[in-house]
Amino acid sequence: MRILVAEDEKNLNQIIVKELVKSHYTVDSCYDGASALDYIRCTDYDAAILDIMMPGKSGIEVVKSLRKEKNRVPVLFLTARDSVEDRVAGLDAGADDYLVKPFSLDELLARVRVMLRRTSGHVTNCFTLADLKVDCDARTVFRGDTRIDLSSKEFAVLEYLIRNQGIVLTREKIEHHIWNYDYEGGSNVIDVYIRYLRRKIDQNFEPKLIHTIRGTGYVLRENK
Repeated sequence: MRILVAEDEKNLNQIIVKELVKSHYTVDSCYDGASALDYIRCTDYDAAILDIMMPGKSGIEVVKSLRKEKNRVPVLFLTARDSVEDRVAGLDAGADDYLVKPFSLDELLARVRVMLRRTSGHVTNCFTLADLKVDCDARTVFRGDTRIDLSSKEFAVLEYLIRNQGIVLTREKIEHHIWNYDYEGGSNVIDVYIRYLRRKIDQNFEPKLIHTIRGTGYVLRENK
């Protein structure tokens, strides 16, 4: 899951990014509203965490622009303003949630999880396909009764596939969703991680779930 953090207080920005990365999210960050708008226009984020009071463009201006463009990325506002009027203004602008500073990082992470779950249309963050079970909160993977251990990036790729099961995903779409702008990897990185996943979740099990769509990418589904 890829998240943008736009917060002009650099120390707070870095703390939030660190906590999100520890929770296995892929994170980009910036310090002003104009940059946030550019980031979101260029990348398919799962969520954005925006400070309301930022230089250049406020968080509210950013969200209003996005909603006019029919961009429905879930947005959590951060602000030091705690009046009812301020909260209403933020939500009316198109935000999905609102968190007042100072806040608990645990609460921030919980609100992100709830927002992602709500906007994805799933009641829980547990997904199944055939006998494959993926719990995105506990970060556990089972095929039948067999637990499968995955690296952080292997899990991220599998999570993206199972959240989009039945949908063919290009290599570029997977890469852009899993790695942030700082990544400088090889052109075949997705093929490498798909090969790792096949060894772990498909090689000794039936039915095979990861399928290659020649010339396009990959899809997770029960039948070819």
